Amino acid sequence: MKKRDIYLVLVLLIIAVLMFVFINMSHQTAGNRIRITIDGEVYGTYSLEDDQTIEIKEDLGINTVQIKDGRAKMIEADCPDGYCMDQNEISRENETIVCLPHKLVVEVILEDGTGSEIDGISK
Repeated sequence: MKKRDIYLVLVLLIIAVLMFVFINMSHQTAGNRIRITIDGEVYGTYSLEDDQTIEIKEDLGINTVQIKDGRAKMIEADCPDGYCMDQNEISRENETIVCLPHKLVVEVILEDGTGSEIDGISK
């Protein structure tokens, strides 16, 4: 490879990395609610504005989700691996906490004032 080829590859790599960072950062909007689903069925929807602790008792096990300061975190789970408790707090749209043994998903969503979730834009 010639020196110019190396420069060209480096410039293209830098552009690609910058585009990746820009695209990922621009789609990170804060959510206002969390939706908890168990085995694909909605268990409940809760506001991120209200500090609360949600205890989920189901046939598959027990999980406890804490909402504090606009962020949600799994603070207790009786699953064998406990990976769901190691996941970071979530507060931005489409961030999730997943407990695979209990088939439980906590997802941040953004709802408008009418109570209906904004899912997409149609023409």
